[in-house]
Amino acid sequence: MKYAIVESGGKQFKAVEGGTIEVDRLPVESGVNVKLEQVLLLADGEDITVGKPLVKDTPVWTTVLEHFKGPKVNIFNYSPKKRIRVKIGHRQNYTRLLIEQIGGSELVKKEPVKVEKAVEVEAEGLAPKAKAKTKASSPKEKAEKPAKAEPKAKASPSKGKATAVKTSAKTATKPSSKKTTTAKAGAKTSPKGKAASKKPAAK
Repeated sequence: MKYAIVESGGKQFKAVEGGTIEVDRLPVESGVNVKLEQVLLLADGEDITVGKPLVKDTPVWTTVLEHFKGPKVNIFNYSPKKRIRVKIGHRQNYTRLLIEQIGGSELVKKEPVKVEKAVEVEAEGLAPKAKAKTKASSPKEKAEKPAKAEPKAKASPSKGKATAVKTSAKTATKPSSKKTTTAKAGAKTSPKGKAASKKPAAK
Protein backbone atom coordinates (compact mmCIF):
# COMPACT_ATOMS: atom_id res chain seq x y z
CA MET A 1 0.00 0.00 0.00
CA LYS A 2 1.36 3.38 -1.02
CA TYR A 3 0.49 6.46 1.02
CA ALA A 4 1.94 9.78 2.15
CA ILE A 5 1.60 12.11 5.12
CA VAL A 6 0.86 15.62 3.84
CA GLU A 7 0.71 18.95 5.67
CA SER A 8 -1.90 21.57 4.76
CA GLY A 9 -3.03 24.52 6.88
CA GLY A 10 -0.81 23.44 9.79
CA LYS A 11 -2.52 20.00 9.94
CA GLN A 12 -1.34 16.58 8.83
CA PHE A 13 -3.38 14.23 6.62
CA LYS A 14 -2.89 10.69 5.31
CA ALA A 15 -3.16 10.71 1.50
CA VAL A 16 -3.94 7.46 -0.34
CA GLU A 17 -4.34 7.24 -4.13
CA GLY A 18 -8.05 7.19 -4.98
CA GLY A 19 -9.07 8.48 -1.54
CA THR A 20 -10.13 11.92 -0.32
CA ILE A 21 -8.98 14.32 2.38
CA GLU A 22 -10.71 17.33 3.94
CA VAL A 23 -8.44 20.33 4.42
CA ASP A 24 -9.08 23.94 5.40
CA ARG A 25 -10.66 25.89 2.55
CA LEU A 26 -8.28 26.67 -0.31
CA PRO A 27 -8.73 29.70 -2.61
CA VAL A 28 -9.21 27.43 -5.63
CA GLU A 29 -12.29 26.67 -7.74
CA SER A 30 -13.72 23.16 -7.91
CA GLY A 31 -12.31 20.92 -10.65
CA VAL A 32 -8.81 22.48 -10.52
CA ASN A 33 -5.68 20.40 -9.86
CA VAL A 34 -3.73 21.25 -6.70
CA LYS A 35 -0.12 20.22 -6.02
CA LEU A 36 0.75 19.52 -2.36
CA GLU A 37 4.53 19.69 -1.90
CA GLN A 38 4.80 19.51 1.90
CA VAL A 39 5.19 15.73 2.18
CA LEU A 40 6.47 14.63 5.59
CA LEU A 41 6.54 10.86 5.04
CA LEU A 42 6.26 8.48 2.08
CA ALA A 43 5.47 4.79 2.41
CA ASP A 44 5.53 2.36 -0.51
CA GLY A 45 4.96 -1.13 0.83
CA GLU A 46 7.86 -1.87 3.18
CA ASP A 47 9.93 1.10 1.96
CA ILE A 48 9.37 4.09 4.24
CA THR A 49 11.02 7.46 3.63
CA VAL A 50 10.96 10.09 6.38
CA GLY A 51 11.49 13.72 5.38
CA LYS A 52 14.15 15.95 6.91
CA PRO A 53 11.92 17.90 7.29
CA LEU A 54 10.29 17.21 3.88
CA VAL A 55 10.55 14.47 1.26
CA LYS A 56 11.89 16.05 -1.92
CA ASP A 57 10.59 15.51 -5.46
CA THR A 58 7.52 13.55 -4.33
CA PRO A 59 4.53 15.92 -4.48
CA VAL A 60 0.95 14.76 -4.07
CA TRP A 61 -1.38 15.64 -6.98
CA THR A 62 -4.98 16.30 -6.06
CA THR A 63 -8.21 17.60 -7.61
CA VAL A 64 -10.68 19.89 -5.83
CA LEU A 65 -14.07 18.16 -5.57
CA GLU A 66 -16.12 20.66 -3.57
CA HIS A 67 -16.16 23.33 -0.86
CA PHE A 68 -18.39 22.76 2.15
CA LYS A 69 -18.98 23.77 5.77
CA GLY A 70 -18.32 21.60 8.79
CA PRO A 71 -20.62 21.03 11.77
CA LYS A 72 -21.70 23.99 13.88
CA VAL A 73 -19.74 24.70 17.07
CA ASN A 74 -21.37 26.74 19.87
CA ILE A 75 -19.18 28.96 22.08
CA PHE A 76 -20.71 30.27 25.32
CA ASN A 77 -18.95 32.70 27.70
CA TYR A 78 -20.52 32.93 31.17
CA SER A 79 -19.64 35.04 34.20
CA PRO A 80 -22.34 34.83 36.92
CA LYS A 81 -21.25 37.79 39.11
CA LYS A 82 -20.61 40.21 36.21
CA ARG A 83 -23.81 39.27 34.29
CA ILE A 84 -21.89 38.24 31.19
CA ARG A 85 -23.61 35.78 28.81
CA VAL A 86 -22.17 35.61 25.28
CA LYS A 87 -23.12 32.86 22.82
CA ILE A 88 -21.36 32.49 19.46
CA GLY A 89 -21.79 29.88 16.71
CA HIS A 90 -19.17 28.94 14.13
CA ARG A 91 -18.94 26.65 11.08
CA GLN A 92 -15.50 26.03 9.59
CA ASN A 93 -15.09 26.06 5.78
CA TYR A 94 -13.41 23.00 4.28
CA THR A 95 -12.25 21.79 0.86
CA ARG A 96 -12.53 18.15 -0.20
CA LEU A 97 -9.57 16.94 -2.29
CA LEU A 98 -9.33 13.77 -4.38
CA ILE A 99 -5.87 12.15 -4.36
CA GLU A 100 -4.98 11.53 -8.00
CA GLN A 101 -1.28 10.61 -7.84
CA ILE A 102 1.58 10.38 -5.34
CA GLY A 103 4.97 11.42 -6.75
CA GLY A 104 5.98 12.29 -10.28
CA SER A 105 6.97 15.58 -11.89
CA GLU A 106 3.63 15.85 -13.73
CA LEU A 107 0.11 14.57 -13.28
CA VAL A 108 -0.53 11.63 -15.57
CA LYS A 109 -4.11 11.75 -16.84
CA LYS A 110 -5.71 8.33 -17.13
CA GLU A 111 -7.82 8.20 -20.30
CA PRO A 112 -10.33 5.33 -20.64
CA VAL A 113 -9.17 4.22 -24.12
CA LYS A 114 -9.97 0.52 -23.70
CA VAL A 115 -13.50 1.22 -22.54
CA GLU A 116 -14.28 3.26 -25.65
CA LYS A 117 -13.03 0.48 -27.95
CA ALA A 118 -15.11 -2.10 -26.12
CA VAL A 119 -18.20 0.06 -26.49
CA GLU A 120 -17.57 0.43 -30.23
CA VAL A 121 -17.15 -3.33 -30.67
CA GLU A 122 -20.38 -4.00 -28.80
CA ALA A 123 -22.23 -1.45 -30.91
CA GLU A 124 -20.94 -3.08 -34.11
CA GLY A 125 -22.01 -6.53 -32.89
CA LEU A 126 -25.51 -5.34 -32.03
CA ALA A 127 -26.11 -3.43 -35.28
CA PRO A 128 -26.77 -6.45 -37.60
CA LYS A 129 -29.08 -8.06 -35.04
CA ALA A 130 -31.17 -4.94 -34.86
CA LYS A 131 -31.41 -4.82 -38.66
CA ALA A 132 -32.49 -8.47 -38.82
CA LYS A 133 -35.22 -7.81 -36.27
CA THR A 134 -36.57 -4.91 -38.26
CA LYS A 135 -36.60 -6.95 -41.48
CA ALA A 136 -38.37 -9.87 -39.83
CA SER A 137 -40.94 -7.66 -38.21
CA SER A 138 -41.86 -5.74 -41.39
CA PRO A 139 -43.63 -8.66 -43.26
CA LYS A 140 -45.52 -9.61 -40.14
CA GLU A 141 -46.85 -6.10 -39.82
CA LYS A 142 -47.90 -6.16 -43.48
CA ALA A 143 -49.72 -9.48 -42.98
CA GLU A 144 -51.48 -8.23 -39.86
CA LYS A 145 -52.82 -5.03 -41.40
CA PRO A 146 -55.18 -6.66 -44.00
CA ALA A 147 -56.36 -9.23 -41.43
CA LYS A 148 -57.46 -6.40 -39.16
CA ALA A 149 -59.16 -4.55 -42.04
CA GLU A 150 -61.26 -7.57 -43.21
CA PRO A 151 -63.51 -7.89 -40.12
CA LYS A 152 -64.27 -4.17 -40.32
CA ALA A 153 -65.52 -4.54 -43.93
CA LYS A 154 -67.65 -7.57 -42.96
CA ALA A 155 -69.17 -5.81 -40.00
CA SER A 156 -70.49 -2.88 -42.06
CA PRO A 157 -72.99 -4.88 -44.21
CA SER A 158 -74.33 -6.70 -41.17
CA LYS A 159 -75.14 -3.36 -39.60
CA GLY A 160 -76.92 -2.28 -42.81
CA LYS A 161 -79.03 -5.48 -42.80
CA ALA A 162 -80.06 -4.92 -39.23
CA THR A 163 -81.29 -1.44 -40.04
CA ALA A 164 -83.17 -2.74 -43.09
CA VAL A 165 -84.96 -5.37 -41.00
CA LYS A 166 -85.97 -2.77 -38.46
CA THR A 167 -87.39 -0.44 -41.09
CA SER A 168 -89.32 -3.28 -42.75
CA ALA A 169 -90.83 -4.23 -39.43
CA LYS A 170 -91.98 -0.69 -38.87
CA THR A 171 -93.55 -0.46 -42.35
CA ALA A 172 -95.32 -3.80 -41.83
CA THR A 173 -96.99 -2.64 -38.63
CA LYS A 174 -98.28 0.62 -40.09
CA PRO A 175 -100.91 -0.86 -42.52
CA SER A 176 -102.32 -3.07 -39.78
CA SER A 177 -103.14 0.02 -37.72
CA LYS A 178 -104.99 1.56 -40.68
CA LYS A 179 -107.12 -1.55 -41.14
CA THR A 180 -108.21 -1.49 -37.54
CA THR A 181 -109.27 2.14 -37.84
CA THR A 182 -111.38 1.40 -40.95
CA ALA A 183 -112.99 -1.57 -39.27
CA LYS A 184 -113.95 0.57 -36.27
CA ALA A 185 -115.39 3.21 -38.55
CA GLY A 186 -117.50 0.59 -40.36
CA ALA A 187 -118.80 -0.74 -37.09
CA LYS A 188 -119.95 2.68 -36.01
CA THR A 189 -121.77 3.44 -39.30
CA SER A 190 -123.67 0.16 -39.47
CA PRO A 191 -126.22 0.87 -36.68
CA LYS A 192 -127.00 4.24 -38.17
CA GLY A 193 -127.90 2.60 -41.51
CA LYS A 194 -130.22 0.12 -39.74
CA ALA A 195 -132.05 2.89 -37.92
CA ALA A 196 -132.61 4.79 -41.12
CA SER A 197 -134.10 1.74 -42.81
CA LYS A 198 -136.56 1.08 -39.91
CA LYS A 199 -138.00 4.61 -39.90
CA PRO A 200 -139.59 4.60 -43.38
CA ALA A 201 -141.10 1.18 -42.64
CA ALA A 202 -143.02 2.56 -39.63
CA LYS A 203 -144.54 5.35 -41.75
